[in-house]
Amino acid sequence: MSGILNIGTRALMANQVALQTTGNNIANVNTPGYSRQSAVFQAVPGQYTGSGYIGNGVDVQTILRNHSDFLTRQAAVSSSVSASDTARLNQLTQLENIFQGGASGLGASVSDMLNSFSDVANAPTDLTARTVALTHADEMAARFRAASSSLDDLKQGVSSQLKDAVTAVNLLAGRIAATNEQIARNLGSGQPANDLLDQRDQLIKDLNQYVQTTSIPADDGSVSLFVAGSQPLVLGTKVSTMGLGQDAYGDPATIKLTMQSAGAPMVMEEATLGGGQMAGLLRFQNSDLVDARNLLGRMALAIGTAANDQHKLGVDLNGATGGDLFKVSSLPAGLEASTNTGTATLQVTVQAPPNSGTTALAASNYEVSFTGPAAGNITRLSDGVVTAFGAVPIQIDGLNISVSAGAASNDRFLITPFSAVSSTIATAFSSPAALAMSSPVAANAGANNKGTLAVASLAARSMPAPAAITLTFTAPGTYIRSDTGATTYPYTPGQAIEYDTVSPGATGWSLTLQGSAVGTSPIYPGDTFTVGSTATVQPSANQKLNSGNAEAMMALRDVAMFDGGALTDGYASAMAEIGVRVQSATSTAAVSKSIATNIETNRASVSGVNLDEEAAKLLQFQQSYQASAKMLQIAQGIFDTLMQTFGR
Repeated sequence: MSGILNIGTRALMANQVALQTTGNNIANVNTPGYSRQSAVFQAVPGQYTGSGYIGNGVDVQTILRNHSDFLTRQAAVSSSVSASDTARLNQLTQLENIFQGGASGLGASVSDMLNSFSDVANAPTDLTARTVALTHADEMAARFRAASSSLDDLKQGVSSQLKDAVTAVNLLAGRIAATNEQIARNLGSGQPANDLLDQRDQLIKDLNQYVQTTSIPADDGSVSLFVAGSQPLVLGTKVSTMGLGQDAYGDPATIKLTMQSAGAPMVMEEATLGGGQMAGLLRFQNSDLVDARNLLGRMALAIGTAANDQHKLGVDLNGATGGDLFKVSSLPAGLEASTNTGTATLQVTVQAPPNSGTTALAASNYEVSFTGPAAGNITRLSDGVVTAFGAVPIQIDGLNISVSAGAASNDRFLITPFSAVSSTIATAFSSPAALAMSSPVAANAGANNKGTLAVASLAARSMPAPAAITLTFTAPGTYIRSDTGATTYPYTPGQAIEYDTVSPGATGWSLTLQGSAVGTSPIYPGDTFTVGSTATVQPSANQKLNSGNAEAMMALRDVAMFDGGALTDGYASAMAEIGVRVQSATSTAAVSKSIATNIETNRASVSGVNLDEEAAKLLQFQQSYQASAKMLQIAQGIFDTLMQTFGR
């Protein structure tokens, strides 16, 4: 009788545990990170008798956690990569909104400013036309500043998110270390702490949303976590603190992730982080946002400098030589690396006319590394192109980099030429009369010329205008100058005649002639053109009606300024570059999200709770429990019968 009673009791208890486990699964069907549990039964060793072994019932061996370490790790990693791609995409979408097109965009304001000079060219003394042109110039500068301010706001938002993420990482790392301690302590019981293991896996998954980790299990049941390849974040119960810092140059435009190592913060490059929101945010701020600011700053610097250079070659309504049209801030000095041992400093300027650097500027930062006092390499960071130099100053991409004495071998500097230009550009004056729209030079065809050759364009190259000279054509393809005597110069129709024949375009003026052929040539021997200051060549004319510089300002529209494209196409090119990044990030985020979803589905198929399956098990274990209770009832009946028999 005792045998059947013991078997029934064990069966009752075992099925009760199974029912409790199934109920726990149902209760936690919506609990994040919960792994389905199963009661594992084992037969109790039988009792030997002469008739063989008689079974002694069943016991619960363990509560099995249905779990795959491989799928759990893969789900955490894929989710981390997806979080990185999504975080970057969200920021790029906001960046794209800053580089908007249409009438309210920056590109439209650039075109409006340059086009407004056509009205001034048609009516040079009309103050209304001049006011409109100056207003458009001021509006263009304001839109540059507004776009720069929006980039600053975006940077501050990213910085705030990074600070919150670092706080969350440190908190999660601490909780994982505490859970490691609990798991190691419970390991001595001989049974796995399923709920603690689930809790730790969920914490690791949450941590990977911020920064991708690599996990290595230890013999005591704890797990160590590493970031950036091999940097320990959690070692058993010990935690390293993460933070934010700057790069080796102290560049305020960038943020670096740091980790306390031996009491000092160690910088971790975002390229080594893998996935996680912080990796995506750091990539956006240190790459995409920097490139966007360089695109904007290059436009502001090139347009502002080119407009200033041309405006200085004109004369205003008061007869004064033109000054700067825009206030363009000086380019920042080179940022020196914290490891430098020399005392050199770097200053950066735009190469001045006649070899103006405005048409050669590249939207990039530069890294200068020295191998000697006046030798080394300069790397264009946008594409990694390295250029060696063996003398100073250094000239590259329209920039002039001067180096003071004291450069030591292995010294490094970061050049950020466009970092502040767009935030400070503004018009230099508010008086429409100060617009220098008149040209200081003029050209007259000889009164007795027989050909049809006429002035197509005349541009000043320097101020003040040189003394007047007369060009006399000696043949259709040659001419002489009054300032050089009988020296003969070749002439090609349609090509400019430069005042400065030694350094063409450096000083004086540039004259282009055009005309239709009369007979065999538009030029007759003896035809002349006199070129000089407007006051000398056209003394009787109203010099205020001369709109040569307004036409020259308007002609800036077609100057090949941005990577070979016209000035007015520069903003469209910047928009296209941002748009390509957004499109690429959208595709990447969609792919990584799909991969993460599929892996999570596979993990859930192993560890997740299926309510239909659990309901079926509930009925199964209920019936087993009732049968076990019936067994006890039968044992009770046998016992009662025995007691009644012996009581007679």
